[in-house]
Amino acid sequence: MVNKPMTGQTPEVRVEIYGDLPPGTAEVARSTVLALVEETREPVLSVRIRLTRMDDPTVERPCLAQANLDVNGRRARAQVAAETMSEAVGLLRERIVLQLARVSRHLESQRGGVPEAGEYERLLRTEPVHRPHHCPHPAELREVVRHKSFSLPRETPDQAAFAMDTMDYGFRLFTDLTTGEDSVLYRAAPTGYRLAQVHPRPERLGAAAIPLTISSAPAPRLNLVNAKRRMDALGQPFVFFADDATGRGNVLYRRYDGHYGLITPTE
Repeated sequence: MVNKPMTGQTPEVRVEIYGDLPPGTAEVARSTVLALVEETREPVLSVRIRLTRMDDPTVERPCLAQANLDVNGRRARAQVAAETMSEAVGLLRERIVLQLARVSRHLESQRGGVPEAGEYERLLRTEPVHRPHHCPHPAELREVVRHKSFSLPRETPDQAAFAMDTMDYGFRLFTDLTTGEDSVLYRAAPTGYRLAQVHPRPERLGAAAIPLTISSAPAPRLNLVNAKRRMDALGQPFVFFADDATGRGNVLYRRYDGHYGLITPTE
């Protein structure tokens, strides 16, 4: 039996539907996730589920399922793609189980507990194989349709890895706590991470708990137009670059709709 703090209420589970889906899909997704989170160790306060079916015959897995969770005040996110929405909901459940395990492990370590031997390595190896594909959009028609600008968190690579993984992102833009450098962390392999910085200072970085390699190349200094050209030429999912006007670290990335998203610091 799972022991967890009692919240005194059933968590709110809200479902949003986009596209043509069979009747009852929202309720199936809601009951599936609700049955899961009610049995978790940490209290889940709310869940927002987004179910999308893309109307594009060129997309192999057009059904996308995403969940954003409030786990006792900490955010977690999961997203998957599948051929049918029924399959996507099942995969989403599996992904949420993994994300909740990550959050639980982190909270346990903060309380002074000791996670089971090999648990961190197991979580590292368990990576999604059902991520949504990018829509095949011609490069000349791609636009920046989302621009997020915020004060970058000041954190260590270990903290960045936890935030990136629990939010199910492909990268994490942050300011390194030790060097003060704008940095990006991303998966380099199923069991490791890679760190790139505007001005690499590997000698000043502290020891990391995660398996980490560090790029020795400084971030290229580019404007937005050249960053687009670089990403399209190399076929990369994102480009980390130093803005040629501010010198700050920026990330241009491919969205699942085929267009671009841009993340920039506010200061």
